[in-house]
Amino acid sequence: MTRKQDDELDWLEAELADTLDEDYELELSEPALSMEIRKIYKRTHPDTIDRLVYFRELLRLQSELIKLQSWAAHTKARVVVLFEGRDSAGKGGVIKRITQRLNPRICRVVALPAPNDRERTQWYFQRYIPHLPAGGEIVLFDRSWYNRAGVERVMGFATQEQVDRFFNDVPEFERMLVRDGIILVKYWFSITDEEQQMRFLVRIHDPMKQWKLSPMDLQSRVRWEDYTRAKEDMLIRTNIPEAPWYIVEGNDKKRARLNCMAHLLTLIPYEEVPQEEIELPERVFNPDYERRVLPSELYVPEKY
Repeated sequence: MTRKQDDELDWLEAELADTLDEDYELELSEPALSMEIRKIYKRTHPDTIDRLVYFRELLRLQSELIKLQSWAAHTKARVVVLFEGRDSAGKGGVIKRITQRLNPRICRVVALPAPNDRERTQWYFQRYIPHLPAGGEIVLFDRSWYNRAGVERVMGFATQEQVDRFFNDVPEFERMLVRDGIILVKYWFSITDEEQQMRFLVRIHDPMKQWKLSPMDLQSRVRWEDYTRAKEDMLIRTNIPEAPWYIVEGNDKKRARLNCMAHLLTLIPYEEVPQEEIELPERVFNPDYERRVLPSELYVPEKY
C-alpha cells in the first residue's frame, strides 16, 4: 500500500469516527435529574436496545434513506410523511434521524406555528398546501393538518362545527393528494401516561430541555383523557385505505426510531438508480498567484 493510500485510509477512518461522534452527540441526553427522579426513571423505563446494535442499524437504515432520496430525485416522486402523537412522544427524534444524512434541498421538515389572524380566516387546509412537495422532494410534517383533530379540538380552539367539517373534508383531501401521485404516509407515535409523565419530569429538570415545554404541553397532561378520546376518534374516522394510519410504539425511543425508519422504507417502492462516477478534478495552479495574508481580527479565536 502506498503512502497516499495510507493517508486516504487514515482520513476515511477519521471521517467514520467523526460520523459516530455525531451520532453519540445526538444520543448524549442524560438528564440532569435529582437522584430520586433518576431512580424512578430507571425503574419504570423499559430496557433499551444495545447501543452498538442501535448504531449499526441506524447507519444501515440511513444509508437506505440516501438511496430513497436518490430515487425520489431521479423519478421526480413526491413523498409526504406526517408525524403525529402526544407531546414528548418522540416525533422530533425520529425526524432528526431521518434527515440527519439527507440533502435538505430534497428532504425538508415542516413544523408550522399556530395560525395567525389571517390564516384563521382561510380554508383550513390552505396554509399546508404551499408546503407540499414538488417532483423529487420529500416533506416531513412535524404535526400537520391533524392539529384540528387534536389540540384545537381538545383546547377549544376550534368549534364543534369546524371539527365536524374537518372530519368530513380530510378523507377527500388526502384522496386528492394520493390521486395526484403523492405518496402519503401517516404515523401516530404512542406512549403511555407514565412514560409521558417521566419525559416531562426529565424536561423540567434538564436545563437543556426546558425549552421543549410550553404551557400547552403542561395542559396536555391535565387533559390526558380528553386527548385520548380525541386520538381514538381521529384514528377511526380518518383511517382510509388510500392513506392508512400506522401506530409506532414509542416508549422506547431507540426502538421507535428504528422501527419507524425501517417501516417507512417498506412503503415506498424505491430502488437504486444509476449514479455518475465521480472523479476529483486536478486543481489548477497559477504560478503568479500569491495567497493574501488576512488581518488576524477576521479569524475566530481558537479557544479549543
